Amino acid sequence: MSVNVYKILHLAGVIFLFFALGAMVLRAMAGQSEAGRKLAGLTQGIALIVILVSGFGLLAKYQLGFPPWVWVKLLIWIALGGSAVLVRKLADKSALWWWVLPLLGVLAAYLGVMKPM
Repeated sequence: MSVNVYKILHLAGVIFLFFALGAMVLRAMAGQSEAGRKLAGLTQGIALIVILVSGFGLLAKYQLGFPPWVWVKLLIWIALGGSAVLVRKLADKSALWWWVLPLLGVLAAYLGVMKPM
């Protein structure tokens, strides 16, 4: 696949991931217990897989190896993957999740574009 296809897949995964996380946070804010939880969880899981596969595809295409910023992005990926559990278990902190989760995405975007370190 071309670099552009990997980039589009990566961005599509990010869009669906934050769509699912937003749905989870809003559901927690509304106090709903099960409405839409499975669909949001499925969307989050698929998005995480697409992000991971396309991200490693980009690394292979660019022949970058594993610089430190990639390891930080992997930690962010793990945090965003586990955030569904935190949002559900700590529903009273929904307003915090509303800001923290996108900020993690912004940090990941910064690392991917600027490639510091």
